[in-house]
Amino acid sequence: MTNARWNLVYLVTVAVFAGVLGFLVWAVPPGDDGAKGWFNPMIPGGWMAWTFPVAVFFTAIAGLLVTFTLLAIRFPETPRVGILRIETTRGDRLFISLLGSAFICLAWLYFAGPPLWGALATCLIYAVAVFVAV
Repeated sequence: MTNARWNLVYLVTVAVFAGVLGFLVWAVPPGDDGAKGWFNPMIPGGWMAWTFPVAVFFTAIAGLLVTFTLLAIRFPETPRVGILRIETTRGDRLFISLLGSAFICLAWLYFAGPPLWGALATCLIYAVAVFVAV
């Protein structure tokens, strides 16, 4: 495909995710005071606590998967050895960084408790370390 077509693919992808994020902001239910209840359940009585932060989290994961799929199609990847000393592709490193981040957050909750801002910083440093070539 030409660069113009790839630019169109990127633009449509960003527009779709911006639309999803806009819908999520629109769908936030009102709180007790009439303002948006950012942490109120979006589906009252639902089987899962779908709050705005949870929906944004899963949207971000979907965005990462779509982005890495487009990168793999546009720029075919070859496995390389990184900081983990094993051959991995971009998708492998994404999976490893997401899985490791989950364990970092769980350990943070166990040892330090909420809030998770320190765990988020640790997860970002971990993800950068997994993705950086050695």
